[in-house]
Amino acid sequence: MTAAPSTVLITGATGGIGGALAETYAAPGVTLILQGRRQDRLRELAAICTHKGSQVITKVLDIRDADALIAWLSDVSASTSPDLVIVNAGVNIDTGPERRGETWEDIQRLLDVNVKAALATVQGVLPAMRARNAGQIALLSSLAAYRGLPITPSYSASKAAISAYGEAMRTWLEPDGVKVNVILPGYVKSDMCDGMAGPKPFLWPPQKAARVIKAGLARNKARISFPFPLNFGCWLLGVIPSAFSGWILNRLGYSE
Repeated sequence: MTAAPSTVLITGATGGIGGALAETYAAPGVTLILQGRRQDRLRELAAICTHKGSQVITKVLDIRDADALIAWLSDVSASTSPDLVIVNAGVNIDTGPERRGETWEDIQRLLDVNVKAALATVQGVLPAMRARNAGQIALLSSLAAYRGLPITPSYSASKAAISAYGEAMRTWLEPDGVKVNVILPGYVKSDMCDGMAGPKPFLWPPQKAARVIKAGLARNKARISFPFPLNFGCWLLGVIPSAFSGWILNRLGYSE
Protein backbone atom coordinates (compact mmCIF):
# COMPACT_ATOMS: atom_id res chain seq x y z
CA MET A 1 0.00 0.00 0.00
CA THR A 2 1.14 3.52 -0.82
CA ALA A 3 1.47 5.83 2.20
CA ALA A 4 -1.47 8.20 2.56
CA PRO A 5 -0.62 11.52 0.88
CA SER A 6 -0.31 14.57 3.09
CA THR A 7 -0.50 17.06 0.21
CA VAL A 8 -2.87 16.50 -2.72
CA LEU A 9 -3.14 18.71 -5.79
CA ILE A 10 -6.24 18.36 -7.99
CA THR A 11 -6.82 20.14 -11.29
CA GLY A 12 -10.40 20.58 -12.42
CA ALA A 13 -11.53 20.51 -8.79
CA THR A 14 -14.75 22.36 -9.60
CA GLY A 15 -16.02 19.41 -11.66
CA GLY A 16 -17.99 16.42 -10.40
CA ILE A 17 -15.14 13.93 -9.92
CA GLY A 18 -12.64 16.62 -8.91
CA GLY A 19 -14.88 18.01 -6.19
CA ALA A 20 -15.73 14.56 -4.87
CA LEU A 21 -12.03 13.65 -4.75
CA ALA A 22 -11.26 16.82 -2.79
CA GLU A 23 -13.93 15.96 -0.22
CA THR A 24 -12.77 12.34 -0.06
CA TYR A 25 -9.14 13.28 0.64
CA ALA A 26 -10.04 16.09 3.06
CA ALA A 27 -8.92 15.22 6.60
CA PRO A 28 -6.89 16.67 9.46
CA GLY A 29 -3.24 16.99 8.48
CA VAL A 30 -3.96 16.92 4.74
CA THR A 31 -3.23 19.95 2.57
CA LEU A 32 -5.40 20.27 -0.55
CA ILE A 33 -4.36 22.39 -3.51
CA LEU A 34 -7.42 22.86 -5.71
CA GLN A 35 -7.41 24.38 -9.18
CA GLY A 36 -10.53 25.30 -11.10
CA ARG A 37 -12.18 27.91 -13.27
CA ARG A 38 -15.07 28.81 -10.96
CA GLN A 39 -14.16 30.94 -7.95
CA ASP A 40 -17.57 30.45 -6.33
CA ARG A 41 -17.34 26.66 -6.48
CA LEU A 42 -13.74 26.71 -5.21
CA ARG A 43 -14.82 28.79 -2.20
CA GLU A 44 -17.66 26.38 -1.46
CA LEU A 45 -15.37 23.37 -1.80
CA ALA A 46 -12.67 24.97 0.34
CA ALA A 47 -15.18 25.59 3.12
CA ILE A 48 -16.31 21.95 3.08
CA CYS A 49 -12.75 20.61 3.11
CA THR A 50 -11.60 23.07 5.77
CA HIS A 51 -14.49 21.94 7.97
CA LYS A 52 -13.15 18.39 7.61
CA GLY A 53 -9.79 19.55 8.95
CA SER A 54 -7.76 20.18 5.81
CA GLN A 55 -5.68 23.18 4.94
CA VAL A 56 -6.90 24.34 1.53
CA ILE A 57 -5.14 26.37 -1.14
CA THR A 58 -7.19 27.38 -4.18
CA LYS A 59 -6.16 28.65 -7.58
CA VAL A 60 -8.35 30.07 -10.35
CA LEU A 61 -6.44 29.45 -13.55
CA ASP A 62 -7.23 28.75 -17.18
CA ILE A 63 -5.11 25.66 -17.75
CA ARG A 64 -5.06 26.30 -21.50
CA ASP A 65 -2.35 28.85 -20.69
CA ALA A 66 0.38 26.22 -20.50
CA ASP A 67 3.16 28.64 -19.56
CA ALA A 68 1.16 30.07 -16.64
CA LEU A 69 0.13 26.55 -15.58
CA ILE A 70 3.69 25.21 -15.54
CA ALA A 71 4.98 28.30 -13.72
CA TRP A 72 2.31 27.94 -11.02
CA LEU A 73 2.94 24.22 -10.62
CA SER A 74 6.69 24.78 -10.35
CA ASP A 75 6.11 27.31 -7.56
CA VAL A 76 3.68 24.98 -5.77
CA SER A 77 6.10 22.07 -6.07
CA ALA A 78 8.87 24.16 -4.52
CA SER A 79 6.73 25.46 -1.66
CA THR A 80 4.49 22.52 -0.74
CA SER A 81 5.89 19.37 -2.46
CA PRO A 82 2.59 17.62 -3.39
CA ASP A 83 2.68 13.88 -2.73
CA LEU A 84 -0.20 13.21 -5.10
CA VAL A 85 -1.20 15.16 -8.21
CA ILE A 86 -4.54 14.24 -9.81
CA VAL A 87 -4.70 15.49 -13.39
CA ASN A 88 -8.47 15.69 -13.60
CA ALA A 89 -9.47 18.75 -15.67
CA GLY A 90 -11.32 17.89 -18.86
CA VAL A 91 -14.05 18.87 -21.30
CA ASN A 92 -16.19 17.02 -23.80
CA ILE A 93 -17.71 17.74 -27.20
CA ASP A 94 -19.80 15.64 -29.55
CA THR A 95 -20.86 15.48 -33.18
CA GLY A 96 -24.02 17.46 -32.47
CA PRO A 97 -27.59 17.21 -33.76
CA GLU A 98 -28.34 15.77 -37.19
CA ARG A 99 -24.76 14.51 -37.56
CA ARG A 100 -23.52 18.10 -37.82
CA GLY A 101 -20.00 17.16 -36.81
CA GLU A 102 -17.45 18.72 -34.47
CA THR A 103 -16.11 22.18 -35.26
CA TRP A 104 -12.37 22.79 -35.52
CA GLU A 105 -12.64 25.49 -32.87
CA ASP A 106 -14.22 23.03 -30.43
CA ILE A 107 -11.66 20.33 -31.27
CA GLN A 108 -8.77 22.69 -30.56
CA ARG A 109 -10.31 23.75 -27.24
CA LEU A 110 -10.81 20.12 -26.23
CA LEU A 111 -7.25 19.12 -27.14
CA ASP A 112 -5.86 22.16 -25.33
CA VAL A 113 -7.58 21.07 -22.12
CA ASN A 114 -7.65 17.28 -22.29
CA VAL A 115 -4.22 16.65 -23.78
CA LYS A 116 -1.97 19.71 -23.84
CA ALA A 117 -2.88 20.93 -20.34
CA ALA A 118 -2.70 17.41 -18.91
CA LEU A 119 0.83 16.91 -20.22
CA ALA A 120 1.78 20.41 -19.11
CA THR A 121 0.56 19.58 -15.60
CA VAL A 122 2.85 16.58 -15.50
CA GLN A 123 5.75 18.67 -16.78
CA GLY A 124 5.09 21.25 -14.09
CA VAL A 125 5.32 18.84 -11.14
CA LEU A 126 7.66 16.16 -12.45
CA PRO A 127 11.10 17.79 -11.95
CA ALA A 128 10.54 18.19 -8.20
CA MET A 129 9.18 14.66 -7.84
CA ARG A 130 12.12 13.15 -9.68
CA ALA A 131 14.55 15.22 -7.62
CA ARG A 132 13.22 13.78 -4.38
CA ASN A 133 12.56 10.28 -5.83
CA ALA A 134 8.97 10.32 -4.64
CA GLY A 135 5.50 11.33 -5.73
CA GLN A 136 2.40 10.05 -7.48
CA ILE A 137 0.62 11.33 -10.58
CA ALA A 138 -2.90 10.18 -11.47
CA LEU A 139 -4.21 10.89 -14.97
CA LEU A 140 -7.94 10.92 -15.73
CA SER A 141 -8.66 9.04 -18.92
CA SER A 142 -11.97 7.31 -19.75
CA LEU A 143 -13.35 3.93 -20.75
CA ALA A 144 -13.82 5.60 -24.15
CA ALA A 145 -10.06 5.16 -24.53
CA TYR A 146 -10.58 1.45 -25.21
CA ARG A 147 -12.72 2.02 -28.31
CA GLY A 148 -13.63 5.43 -29.72
CA LEU A 149 -17.32 6.33 -29.56
CA PRO A 150 -18.63 7.59 -32.92
CA ILE A 151 -20.66 10.27 -31.17
CA THR A 152 -17.57 11.72 -29.39
CA PRO A 153 -14.57 11.03 -31.63
CA SER A 154 -12.28 13.83 -30.44
CA TYR A 155 -13.03 13.21 -26.76
CA SER A 156 -12.33 9.51 -27.25
CA ALA A 157 -9.06 10.30 -29.02
CA SER A 158 -7.96 12.66 -26.25
CA LYS A 159 -8.61 10.06 -23.57
CA ALA A 160 -6.82 7.34 -25.56
CA ALA A 161 -3.83 9.69 -25.74
CA ILE A 162 -3.87 10.21 -21.97
CA SER A 163 -4.11 6.48 -21.34
CA ALA A 164 -1.14 5.68 -23.60
CA TYR A 165 0.88 8.55 -22.15
CA GLY A 166 0.20 7.53 -18.57
CA GLU A 167 1.12 3.90 -19.17
CA ALA A 168 4.36 4.90 -20.88
CA MET A 169 5.26 7.36 -18.13
CA ARG A 170 4.55 4.77 -15.41
CA THR A 171 7.18 2.44 -16.82
CA TRP A 172 9.68 5.21 -17.55
CA LEU A 173 9.40 6.80 -14.09
CA GLU A 174 9.39 3.63 -12.01
CA PRO A 175 13.20 3.72 -11.45
CA ASP A 176 12.85 7.31 -10.19
CA GLY A 177 10.38 6.38 -7.46
CA VAL A 178 7.53 8.33 -9.09
CA LYS A 179 4.24 6.44 -9.43
CA VAL A 180 1.88 7.05 -12.35
CA ASN A 181 -1.68 5.74 -12.53
CA VAL A 182 -4.31 5.92 -15.26
CA ILE A 183 -7.95 6.29 -14.20
CA LEU A 184 -10.59 5.10 -16.67
CA PRO A 185 -14.07 5.95 -15.38
CA GLY A 186 -17.33 5.10 -16.99
CA TYR A 187 -20.26 7.50 -16.64
CA VAL A 188 -20.08 9.59 -13.47
CA LYS A 189 -22.83 12.07 -12.61
CA SER A 190 -21.65 15.64 -13.28
CA ASP A 191 -22.50 18.68 -15.36
CA MET A 192 -20.13 17.43 -18.06
CA CYS A 193 -21.71 13.98 -18.04
CA ASP A 194 -25.20 15.49 -18.16
CA GLY A 195 -24.19 17.35 -21.31
CA MET A 196 -22.78 14.26 -23.04
CA ALA A 197 -24.76 12.73 -25.87
CA GLY A 198 -25.74 9.07 -26.03
CA PRO A 199 -26.80 6.48 -23.45
CA LYS A 200 -25.19 6.54 -19.99
CA PRO A 201 -25.37 2.99 -18.59
CA PHE A 202 -24.19 2.18 -15.06
CA LEU A 203 -24.13 5.86 -14.05
CA TRP A 204 -22.26 6.33 -10.76
CA PRO A 205 -22.47 9.17 -8.25
CA PRO A 206 -19.16 11.08 -8.04
CA GLN A 207 -18.67 10.18 -4.37
CA LYS A 208 -18.60 6.47 -5.21
CA ALA A 209 -16.15 7.07 -8.05
CA ALA A 210 -13.90 9.10 -5.74
CA ARG A 211 -13.79 6.31 -3.15
CA VAL A 212 -12.82 3.74 -5.78
CA ILE A 213 -10.16 6.05 -7.21
CA LYS A 214 -8.68 6.75 -3.79
CA ALA A 215 -8.52 3.04 -2.96
CA GLY A 216 -6.92 2.23 -6.31
CA LEU A 217 -4.30 4.95 -5.92
CA ALA A 218 -3.47 3.71 -2.41
CA ARG A 219 -2.74 0.30 -3.97
CA ASN A 220 -0.81 1.94 -6.83
CA LYS A 221 -2.90 0.17 -9.46
CA ALA A 222 -1.65 0.83 -12.98
CA ARG A 223 -5.22 1.13 -14.27
CA ILE A 224 -8.21 2.10 -12.15
CA SER A 225 -11.24 1.34 -14.29
CA PHE A 226 -14.92 1.11 -13.37
CA PRO A 227 -17.70 0.04 -13.20
CA PHE A 228 -16.96 -3.61 -13.97
CA PRO A 229 -19.76 -4.42 -16.46
CA LEU A 230 -19.07 -1.34 -18.56
CA ASN A 231 -15.32 -1.70 -18.16
CA PHE A 232 -15.42 -5.24 -19.51
CA GLY A 233 -17.76 -4.25 -22.33
CA CYS A 234 -15.56 -1.34 -23.45
CA TRP A 235 -12.43 -3.49 -23.29
CA LEU A 236 -14.17 -6.14 -25.39
CA LEU A 237 -15.22 -3.55 -27.97
CA GLY A 238 -11.56 -2.61 -28.30
CA VAL A 239 -10.36 -6.14 -29.09
CA ILE A 240 -13.09 -7.52 -31.35
CA PRO A 241 -13.09 -6.66 -35.08
CA SER A 242 -13.83 -2.97 -35.68
CA ALA A 243 -16.74 -3.62 -38.02
CA PHE A 244 -18.47 -5.68 -35.34
CA SER A 245 -17.78 -3.17 -32.54
CA GLY A 246 -19.04 -0.35 -34.77
CA TRP A 247 -22.25 -2.27 -35.46
CA ILE A 248 -22.75 -2.80 -31.71
CA LEU A 249 -22.21 0.89 -30.93
CA ASN A 250 -24.65 1.91 -33.64
CA ARG A 251 -27.26 -0.47 -32.25
CA LEU A 252 -26.74 0.94 -28.76
CA GLY A 253 -27.34 4.50 -29.93
CA TYR A 254 -23.80 5.92 -29.89
CA SER A 255 -23.86 7.30 -33.42
CA GLU A 256 -26.90 9.59 -33.40
